Amino acid sequence: MNFVQKMKENRFLFEELVKRDFTKKYKRTVLGMLWSILGPLMQLGVMALVFTQFFGRTINHYTIFLFCGNLIFSYFKESTATGMMALYGNASIFSKINVPKYMFLLSKNVSSLINFGINILVMFIFCLIDGVSFTWKFVLLLYPIGCLVVFNLGIGLILSALYVMFRDMKYLYDIFTLLLMYLSAIFYSIDVYSPAVQQLFYLNPVYVYISYFRSIILGAEIPSLYVHLMAAGYAIAVLLIGALIYKKNNYKFLYYI
Repeated sequence: MNFVQKMKENRFLFEELVKRDFTKKYKRTVLGMLWSILGPLMQLGVMALVFTQFFGRTINHYTIFLFCGNLIFSYFKESTATGMMALYGNASIFSKINVPKYMFLLSKNVSSLINFGINILVMFIFCLIDGVSFTWKFVLLLYPIGCLVVFNLGIGLILSALYVMFRDMKYLYDIFTLLLMYLSAIFYSIDVYSPAVQQLFYLNPVYVYISYFRSIILGAEIPSLYVHLMAAGYAIAVLLIGALIYKKNNYKFLYYI
């Protein structure tokens, strides 16, 4: 209740932060917010051009297969990378005004979520063009989306706290996300590996969310209870860890900015 009350008290500031975060990255660009659509589409086009000859011949609806992987990973990367800068980038505000610091992180997540929502609609258009059948099971995509939002928020809490104290985190995280991209099976299928190796991919939370999307959209199949539990388990565990780190260091942030 304390969280809800504080958000109500600072509702106007939060809304302004979301507007600022969403529009700031397109400031002084000719196409403006259209880049929220064109950017992912251009990235998808490059990946399709490069990888179709290697993997596309054995995977049905390969463009949508790529779209699912790239969409989830891009949202994860944008949400967490911008979240990492949330505290440090807004230090001039919370050092002068007594407001909940997590609001800055939430605004970054909401801004990234808006982008994500727009690109999901674009992916659905591609599904129609590519002849992918729409079923009632598409409604279940709300489950991995909800888990991913919570997971990204938890990662953001961890990264934002660490970045305030250790500026090296930005460079380390760039390397980590590059490695994670290749381990998330965005442009290849894990079916080429043995069952034992396939299970290792589920140690990667991002791949769990990608596989859920692909199961619903491309396979019209509801993932197993095991996948559902992993999706929620990763999200809750990371959020709790992030909340603990944030709470432990909350009063130390001012000493590092």
